[in-house]
Amino acid sequence: MTNNYLLKTKDSHNIRITTFGNPTSDRCLIFVHGFKGFKDWGFFPYSGKYFADRGNFVITFNYSHNGVGESLTEFTELEKFGENTFSREVDELNQIIDVVHSGFFGNETFARLGIIGHSRGGADVLLTATNREEVDAIVTWASIAKLDRYSERQKIEWREKGVFNIENARTKQIMPLYIGLLNDIESNMNGSLNMQKAASQLNKPWLIAHGKQDLAVPIGEAEQLYEWSDKSKTEMFVLEATGHTFDIEHPFTKSNFKFDKLLEKTNLFLIKHLN
Repeated sequence: MTNNYLLKTKDSHNIRITTFGNPTSDRCLIFVHGFKGFKDWGFFPYSGKYFADRGNFVITFNYSHNGVGESLTEFTELEKFGENTFSREVDELNQIIDVVHSGFFGNETFARLGIIGHSRGGADVLLTATNREEVDAIVTWASIAKLDRYSERQKIEWREKGVFNIENARTKQIMPLYIGLLNDIESNMNGSLNMQKAASQLNKPWLIAHGKQDLAVPIGEAEQLYEWSDKSKTEMFVLEATGHTFDIEHPFTKSNFKFDKLLEKTNLFLIKHLN
């Protein structure tokens, strides 16, 4: 069973949602996409169906400022993309968690809630879940450990121009990042966006999964997250000979042995901690 929803943010922007499975399930999973990601990218629909087939109600969504609008698969909202910040994403993920128990999806009694985040979405999950008692377990796939990923030279140019342009390797589009993102990171790095604090204070089960040959987010960042974590509640799972998207491309054509291993490990972890 697949359904689509439209949720308005607090400032009246659109969060587009697709759900998989039966909302009467006891277990709810939220999937969080990463930077230049979206709910219909590559492995997300496949993963949604996979976990729904195993008895979960699965929520996938697009952040309001991820750059993808009504087309669902194209970056047609580059101005919004440029205006996005980590704090906005954390706020919107909190809003998703809020509506999970509000009856928005037809069920106010989900007994257990898990969140899975990929790449930058993994950071959002960690920063959010640390402060939410409703979240019972989290999984991060290829998560970043540091939010400030820019050189001093890049930041000087960014402040001078008010925008830092990046190329989307897949679409070849030039995508803007406005100064608000840098200001958000620097203003909140010791507070609400402190990754070390969030990782060390997370008091719930956490699976850190990472590809050993990840060139976009090196394996060292997963090791850093694990070092900060409570080892009694955290598992580290390293997949050999695979990278940032576990050899899955967009558009999705088929799964592979390595990604299937990731799904199986994630499922076993969630069964253990959400049942």
